[in-house]
Amino acid sequence: MSTAAFPPFPRAVLFDLDGTLLDSAPDFVATLDAMLAERGRAPIDPARLRPVVSKGSRAMVSAAFPELEAAERDALIPEFLQRYEALIGQHAVLFDGVAGMLGALDEAGTVWGIVTNKPEYLARLIVPQYGWQQRCAVLVGGDTLAERKPHPLPLLHAAQLIGIAAEDCVYVGDDERDIIAARAAGMPSVAALWGYRLHSDDPLAWQADVLVENAELLQLASLWPNRPATPAQP
Repeated sequence: MSTAAFPPFPRAVLFDLDGTLLDSAPDFVATLDAMLAERGRAPIDPARLRPVVSKGSRAMVSAAFPELEAAERDALIPEFLQRYEALIGQHAVLFDGVAGMLGALDEAGTVWGIVTNKPEYLARLIVPQYGWQQRCAVLVGGDTLAERKPHPLPLLHAAQLIGIAAEDCVYVGDDERDIIAARAAGMPSVAALWGYRLHSDDPLAWQADVLVENAELLQLASLWPNRPATPAQP
């Protein structure tokens, strides 16, 4: 087969948000520290929180309040989300190499977007902070649809919205749920090893198509999963 059948970059790339594009852990630390201080407790150790950020609100609240019963921790989630919304983006930063990677995709004409389990209203507050309003072609949140990752529906829905077949997209994420969702959607995947993981997590066992240590490396077209391009429709 001719190498011309393989584009230099994917036609489309969909990204997880927290732990993949955005190092949002500092925002979550500040959120939980405020909740702990109000209850007369010491701040949370950031090293305790970072591994569970990609696991979602319940996991983060559990890390800060491990002594509470599950129902008591769940009752704190609305407060957690409200406090987080009030300071969103104040401490978070892009991971090293992300800005350059997105620039390389833009230059190559690759369509890119975000599929996250973060509530959509919170994700939409982040997009303008980085000037992504015109660059991010699609945004699907954890509450946009009836299902969320690891279900493939959010990825399939995003591909449909941008008009590109799932097999011609690549999904990039830092959690096993991301890779499971991509595989179920028939979408090649990249495991972002720079993100948030538990010590017990084994990214090799996720069976992503590609594992990448640093986002900067994804400025190289050769590191993206290779697959045939869908022929252009007449």
